Amino acid sequence: MISSYFLKIYRFYLDGFSRMTIGKTLWRIIFIKVFVLLVVLKWFFFPDFLQTNFSTDQQRADHVIHQLTGSVQNN
Repeated sequence: MISSYFLKIYRFYLDGFSRMTIGKTLWRIIFIKVFVLLVVLKWFFFPDFLQTNFSTDQQRADHVIHQLTGSVQNN
């Protein structure tokens, strides 16, 4: 009973997406924009600060702990 319900939903969406003409182009544009926002912009605006400024994992961990707890101690 439940599996036939999900099968009907699957067929509904499969039929709808297969008959799309403009929608396929719009989905491609959406995926390209998401790729640009999440991947390409990350390379330019979010460098790996910990990897470039600290040489060991212990130094990175100490820096993160200091940043997290330092603001609490100052207030």
